[in-house]
Amino acid sequence: MPHIKSKPISIDELKNRAIKYPNLIEFVANSINYNESLISINYENEIFLLAYKYDENEGLLKFEKVTRPLKLATLKEAIGKVARVLELDIVSSNIENLNKKPPLFASNYYKKIEDFKDIKFDFDKVAIEVGFGSGRHILYQANANPDTLYIGIEIHTPSAQQLLKQIEIQNLNNIWVVNYDARLFLEMLPSNIAKQIFVHFPIPWDKKPNRRVIGVDFVNEAMRVLDITGTLELRTDSDLYYKYSIDVFSSFEKIKMQIQKNFALPIISKYEARWNRQEKDIYDVIVICDEKSQELNNNFLFSFDKMSYNIDMVNNLPNESNIYKNFFVHFERFYMINNDSILVRCAFGDFARPEHKYIILNKTNCHYYHSLPISSRANFDAHNKIKELLNAQCS
Repeated sequence: MPHIKSKPISIDELKNRAIKYPNLIEFVANSINYNESLISINYENEIFLLAYKYDENEGLLKFEKVTRPLKLATLKEAIGKVARVLELDIVSSNIENLNKKPPLFASNYYKKIEDFKDIKFDFDKVAIEVGFGSGRHILYQANANPDTLYIGIEIHTPSAQQLLKQIEIQNLNNIWVVNYDARLFLEMLPSNIAKQIFVHFPIPWDKKPNRRVIGVDFVNEAMRVLDITGTLELRTDSDLYYKYSIDVFSSFEKIKMQIQKNFALPIISKYEARWNRQEKDIYDVIVICDEKSQELNNNFLFSFDKMSYNIDMVNNLPNESNIYKNFFVHFERFYMINNDSILVRCAFGDFARPEHKYIILNKTNCHYYHSLPISSRANFDAHNKIKELLNAQCS
């Protein structure tokens, strides 16, 4: 990933240089317990953080994974520009070959997760593909069914970027790309909207089954999002995943399910072609939605009222995970912006689908940095617990 290595500079000098460029650098926050600073950037209509890590021998300017933008070109340009305005003495860099031409990036079809809070679907039919990988299947479907909107969800950023390029090359207008965790994303969608949800060759996660896409909560959300006769279609080459999925689906009191083995599809991925050459079995498990769901009610308000920062907060907040029945809260790291404000990195929400966010507290207010959490019940319950824990320190 893009980064620049430089001779180290002091934190005071870093702040003194950054303050000269308020249109680019909103603030610098210094870690309380680590040799790290976070630099808030406003660049190309994107707000995100860069991390500056340092020791006595070297400084490293790189992306920060929670807030990083999808556009790699934007990230490279921002790192390069920040390095220039901070007058870093560069030792090495992997962004010198940055292409200055406009990137081949179909940005109209890239949707941020927060866009789905109040989004309009301009197609009568909607289908979803979870983990589209190389994009062969979703591109085939979009070309074959121009009257259907295909929403592709992919947590692997390079795959999302590649699909966006193909959308532009193939001149398609019926694919949206979401670079996010599908297990959380479904909670943002209206009920009864989709005709199909494809889950093709998900990572088996045999040693970490809690990370599997297919699970009781995911199936519940999928059935809510699907319209009557809509289908959740799992395709896998893993015997263990196939058997696991049957157990999950069978745990429901009422379920309509079809099973197929070694049925060919009109289009296959390179991954599937490899298994075909090895004569591996391919399983399809298709679950059919047979009833309407209630409309989604997720109008949660993620506000902090009139909460403010005080100097004892860092020492008094719990630094271990707080575990509750359906959610958890963990204050991971603390960064001082100045004497009157602090940046807190938090993990919270559902155990299997945690949210990661930053919170800014100053003398007048408290708010989430960059974007609000996904509007799910677990996140809202965790948010209220965060408010309770912070309020205890503010009083």
